[in-house]
Formats: sequence, C-alpha cells, structure tokens
Amino acid sequence: MGYDKNDEIYSKVVRAGKRTYFFDVKATKGNDLYITLTESKKTFVDGRESYQKHKIFLYKEDFEKFEDGLKDVLNKIAELQQTDQYQDASSSSENYSEVSFDDL
Repeated sequence: MGYDKNDEIYSKVVRAGKRTYFFDVKATKGNDLYITLTESKKTFVDGRESYQKHKIFLYKEDFEKFEDGLKDVLNKIAELQQTDQYQDASSSSENYSEVSFDDL
C-alpha cells in the first residue's frame, strides 16, 4: 500500500491543560512509517495569544528503544510515587548529575 507523504496516516490529539500533544503517523517517500510528537503550548506575547511548538521525529528503527525507555521511566515514576522515595531524592542533589544537551 502506498502512502502520500503529505497525508497523515493517523493522528491522535491529547489535550492536557495549557498544552496539547499531537501524535502523528506519517510516511517517508519510501513508504516507511514514522511518528511526529508535537507539544503545543499556549502563551501570551505582548498581550496576544501565541503558541510555542516543539516537535520530535521518531523513526521506525527507534520505536522499540523509545518504547522501552518511556515504559522504564513511567514504571520508575509509579514506583517512586508508591514509596514516596521521590520526595527524599528531590531534597538531595547528590542523587542527580548535571547533564547538558550538548553532552548528548
């Protein structure tokens, strides 16, 4: 089945307060599917409504690793919330290391 690269194959919109998340499935020229994740946040600039958008492209070769990483952090959050460890951890900066995006 061929896809028109200009068409979205599937789109899911998640509204969350001031932010809206768009999960869009699209196709490359070679008919490989990929995902764009877009965060749109309503802001006000000079009293006028504006939107800030941030977009991530997720390609098929990274789907499994992305899913594994997301599941891992969501499970860790659930674990920390059940044990209240996150409150203890957040009060001690020695549990975290400074990471710059330039380092990645």
